[in-house]
Amino acid sequence: MKLVIILGMFIFLTFSASAGTFVETFDGGDLDEWREIILLDLKIKPGTWEIIDGELHGTMRHIGLPRLLTTGDEKWRNYTIEVDVFPLEKHSPGNIGIAARIQGTVGIISLIGDYAFPFPANPNPGLTVTCFGGDFHDNILHLFGTEVSPLLELGTWSTMKLQVNEDVFTLWLNGEQVLLARDDTFDFSTGRVGLVLTGYTVKFDDLVITGDGIPNKGKLSVTPTDKLATMWSSLKQF
Repeated sequence: MKLVIILGMFIFLTFSASAGTFVETFDGGDLDEWREIILLDLKIKPGTWEIIDGELHGTMRHIGLPRLLTTGDEKWRNYTIEVDVFPLEKHSPGNIGIAARIQGTVGIISLIGDYAFPFPANPNPGLTVTCFGGDFHDNILHLFGTEVSPLLELGTWSTMKLQVNEDVFTLWLNGEQVLLARDDTFDFSTGRVGLVLTGYTVKFDDLVITGDGIPNKGKLSVTPTDKLATMWSSLKQF
């Protein structure tokens, strides 16, 4: 009986240890563990990414290809990505999103916005949420799902969350599910995570990644009062 109990505890601890939480608050002031990916391998000026007062500021003023700033490990498989987003300015039709399973130039992107990249011929004129994947450099992309959702409000903190679980991708905005998509081919099994931007200036903060195989790193800082107030204002709208 004692052997069974010990074995059970060992199995429980083994599986518990495999799940972790990776936190990036940007308080360190550097982007050493991040790198930008340019879609379609075009020789165009990279987006502007910088840390100001413990928050990641991203800017892409003109309509065009989304910019990806990625971090993590290409061996990560199933996980949930959550990040606080504060759109400062909207320069053109654009998108704000989360990237998952980025491995080299291949991966998955979920976007909220009014710029219908990469499927401008989509017949849905109200398209504001898109999930797609493929090889960005070869422009071989597959549409996994689309829905209609409110845009992120300027001057207000919102929370975006993307869960990738095998071939199912679920996106939430401020706690409300806005997209459930599926990859029938299931070619994108592991990879890094990232933030995506087109046509906006945005602040990102408190990135949290949880899941099996995710290393424990960092912890959330105390949330400022003004951030809580603006996030609560956004949540009350739903």
